Amino acid sequence: MTVFFPREPGAARIALTPDNAGKLTKAGLQVVVESGLGAASGWSDEQYAAKGAEVVSDATKALSEAGLVVRVDKPTMPGAAARGAVHISNLDPFRERALVDELAAAGVSAISVEMIPRTTIAQKMDVLSSQASLAGYAAVILGAERLDRVFPMMMTPSGTIAAAKVFIIGAGVAGLQAIATAKRLGAKVEAFDTRPAVEEQVQSLGAKFVKVDLGETGQTEQGYAKALTEEQLAKQREVMAKQVAQSDVVITTAQVFGRPAPRILTTTMVEAMRPGSVVIDMAAATGGNVEGSEPGVENKVGGALLIGARNLADHVAVNASQMLSNNYLALIEHLWDKESKSLKIDPSEEILSGCLLTHGGQVVHPQFRAQS
Repeated sequence: MTVFFPREPGAARIALTPDNAGKLTKAGLQVVVESGLGAASGWSDEQYAAKGAEVVSDATKALSEAGLVVRVDKPTMPGAAARGAVHISNLDPFRERALVDELAAAGVSAISVEMIPRTTIAQKMDVLSSQASLAGYAAVILGAERLDRVFPMMMTPSGTIAAAKVFIIGAGVAGLQAIATAKRLGAKVEAFDTRPAVEEQVQSLGAKFVKVDLGETGQTEQGYAKALTEEQLAKQREVMAKQVAQSDVVITTAQVFGRPAPRILTTTMVEAMRPGSVVIDMAAATGGNVEGSEPGVENKVGGALLIGARNLADHVAVNASQMLSNNYLALIEHLWDKESKSLKIDPSEEILSGCLLTHGGQVVHPQFRAQS
């Protein structure tokens, strides 16, 4: 079977490293990569060729002939793949419903890596977690760079500089990494999450957990916080306003899987911050936790800088690509049948039942099949 990795213009992250190209080749796949695939992350065509991959310049031809296509983001030409081919990438199906139908019509078996179940057996394939962790790190580095003061406390002959105050909203994978990174940089860190169960994790990283009595809350099977009621959100905002006003950097990470991100901070809250403060909305691409935030846009709100984050993992593209490539490799190896030298696509299989969207010309995932 031929597996094709196309180049994705404008993307810093890639789906395959040269080392993993060699592993796929040894497993029995014919690896084809588009010329320039790894250039943005510092890998040359020669490095891929040295690991047994075929480097091609005609992506359209390679796409039409491949039995498996793997990329970082959603395809731009879903109908160009061979009928019966398998496609693996981030597909954002809740916001790209039309794309799901196009993939089904094209006869493509589409696997959406965001939908991979968060189970023990699937940990190595968990793209969301691997990229969220790096994004949490990058958010803190971005905040430290944009802030007009240092993070750590410093005792100097000229006087003592107090540590910066960093407030993290959301203690999932991204939030916990942000907490750890901010602590390493010497900041005074506080964090909040609607799930009381994460308090111990926050404290284990040296941060203070901000408690808000919201009544009954919880998390989904995927590990995400459940959506709050309007009454709960109002109570949360009341406490958030006080925390935000005394913080130098605020990083919001709250997302609800498959739904728009909850609106947590208002413009009034941000305007109350000290001039020179920074707010980074890591959920900007899914609706935003902060009123007025836009993906990839930096705005002044009062005296504070509001950054709508987009593709933060791209800021550390080499490591992000390594982790992505390992995630994809683990998934392919899980589905690969060594005897028949082919992928086993069984919609009822433990992992595929959660992430296979289309197969055999139909939408097969229960959450989207009902909408067809």
